Amino acid sequence: MAPTEQKALLLEKKFGDLVLNTSWPVPKPKKDEVLVKIQSAALNPCDWKIQKYGILVTNFPAILGSDIAGDVVEVGEGVSNFAVGDRVFFQGLYFQNETPGFQQYATADVFTLAKIPDNVTYEEASSIPVGFTAAYVGLYNSTPGKGLGYDVPITPEAKGKYAGVPLIVLGGSSSVGQYGIQLGKLSGFSPIITTSSLKHAEFLRSLGATHVLDRNAPLTAETIKSITDLPVQVILDGISTVETQKVGFDLLGSGGGIATVLQPEPDLEERAPNENKRFAWVMGDKVLPHNVQLLRDVYAQFTELLEKGDIKPNRVEVIPGGLNGVVEGLTRLRENNISGVKLVVRPQETN
Repeated sequence: MAPTEQKALLLEKKFGDLVLNTSWPVPKPKKDEVLVKIQSAALNPCDWKIQKYGILVTNFPAILGSDIAGDVVEVGEGVSNFAVGDRVFFQGLYFQNETPGFQQYATADVFTLAKIPDNVTYEEASSIPVGFTAAYVGLYNSTPGKGLGYDVPITPEAKGKYAGVPLIVLGGSSSVGQYGIQLGKLSGFSPIITTSSLKHAEFLRSLGATHVLDRNAPLTAETIKSITDLPVQVILDGISTVETQKVGFDLLGSGGGIATVLQPEPDLEERAPNENKRFAWVMGDKVLPHNVQLLRDVYAQFTELLEKGDIKPNRVEVIPGGLNGVVEGLTRLRENNISGVKLVVRPQETN
């Protein structure tokens, strides 16, 4: 039985500090929901950006943290496919304080909830939702401007469908980049070319990259032509700075598309129609209408994808101190003092 109160890290006001509350109410699961005791929560750049820039969140106090893994401790009305004791992972929502990860208990809807197989830890599972969702929506959402619209690789007909179609993943060692490489492999894209610090090259090749290029070296059309003569039609930009967007846009062939995790640069977006190129600005929120069914379908198969090794979680680094470690972790993310791993905390270890 879950307690009635818990420890939660609160953003008390816009631009405010993150403060630990030791008597925050534990939510009750509603219809088609479960209550999860959070064993691991991952940190994302969006968490510090909300605090620093005052974006996305309008109601305070607010709880942040979108990547969550833990144990089902209570089920709501109508829940039949999950039971108390199941190890699960899911994406929390910033605007619903019952669901985010920087607390010890949260509720999750059963439609975008997946069981963690035995070959995956809580910490690894908590690295999945946000990064995977961004890559998945970017490549497979068919809504114009929201994704590139390729067929999802979770059906037998579409698995391996895009053999011979090159894929470029900018920022391969980022969370989004790692999942983009693996999804590209499932879809059959080849070659799969990525940019990264070369210290991650072997790891990224193990995920499915065929070519790992130094992120500090110029990425030109000549570089790509030395790998493939085929026109570049598909780019996933897991970094999406002004520089990476420009590089990606210039590499695209006519009719190609680039998916970015930040807003497309206005001048490039303006040029795109005249050059027969397209942008997809990825919004990885599971409740957006254009994402709902796409994500429900993949969550229904997620356990098997992980079990078979088709999708491998990010490598993780555990920050000690439970929720008290979040501030340090967000500082490291903000200062770009992290490479190739996902930072996670264990809320149950909070003193």
